[in-house]
Amino acid sequence: MNRNPDAVSDERARADRKPGHKPFPFSRMFGKPDALDRLDIRFRWGDYGIRVLRCHLTAFQPGYVIPFHKHSEFEFHFIPKGKGKLILAGRPFALHEGLFYLTGPDVVHQQESDPDDPMHELCLHCEIVPLSRGQDNVGDFGEALERREAEECVETLRTVPLEPVLDSYHAMGSFLEAYRLWEEQPLGFNTLMKQAIVQILLRTARIYARSSRIPTIPERDMNDHRFQLASQYILDNESSPLSLEEVAERVNISPRQLQRIFRSEGQTTFRDYVEDVRLSAVCAELIRTDRPVEDIALEHGFSTPNYLFPVFKDKFGMTPTAYRRSHSGAAGVSDNLTRKEVRS
Repeated sequence: MNRNPDAVSDERARADRKPGHKPFPFSRMFGKPDALDRLDIRFRWGDYGIRVLRCHLTAFQPGYVIPFHKHSEFEFHFIPKGKGKLILAGRPFALHEGLFYLTGPDVVHQQESDPDDPMHELCLHCEIVPLSRGQDNVGDFGEALERREAEECVETLRTVPLEPVLDSYHAMGSFLEAYRLWEEQPLGFNTLMKQAIVQILLRTARIYARSSRIPTIPERDMNDHRFQLASQYILDNESSPLSLEEVAERVNISPRQLQRIFRSEGQTTFRDYVEDVRLSAVCAELIRTDRPVEDIALEHGFSTPNYLFPVFKDKFGMTPTAYRRSHSGAAGVSDNLTRKEVRS
């Protein structure tokens, strides 16, 4: 009488530890074969909901047969060791180490373990269901690209040919990563587990994906990006002495190139931009504090108070003291002079 395949897990693990036996990289998963099956793993990926029903390693006993059956969900099969036979949608196939095949949704199949070299199988059985698109967040933090990649992946999986192929992109390794996460329970466990499952899906889809269908990675406008980096550095360090050479070094370009970027992206010069940032900070201090103008000037990068006065008057048409007096009732509204506005 055939035993359940899980009943041979312990003896397979012991066999792998015998001297001279070829090490089996997934043998640690025999420690608790149903560890991942016990987890209620579900997450959103793009516009799809993923729910893991089973994720485990099975060691089939010699000659063990799983009779014809089907699933309404996706079932990913990987053969990390041994041999077997498969009947998939009425067609027979030989199975051996390194192969992958997909059954489902609704694909009838039968599996049989080899009597002399019993088959091991890594199985991911999961639901992939479409979800309604939520309201997009303000700003793009990659949501649109993730949705597109998830759609490409699922569309590819739905059209996978019904035949075994080599696991060319090593999706099997993500099973071991998922098991290690269960063992270690690290910070960010749910996010890391989602990434491991998504890796199995993506590495599988890559076997079949046509390069023309793969979305291109968006590229930055490097002038705008460098302007933003330089602007933020100036905003963060406006109280310190700043030179064109120093900021250019932080952005990893030449001073001349940075000056050109300030003219093209900011419609200003480096010197004027730094001055505007500092004057904005001074204005905010004048409105919300009663500190001496001299102290405020020194704190915001003006080497001497005497230098602040002509610059300030040229910009605003009045002295700092007059500016403070004219805004004496505006305490608490200095948010109108935020650093963000300087960059706009």
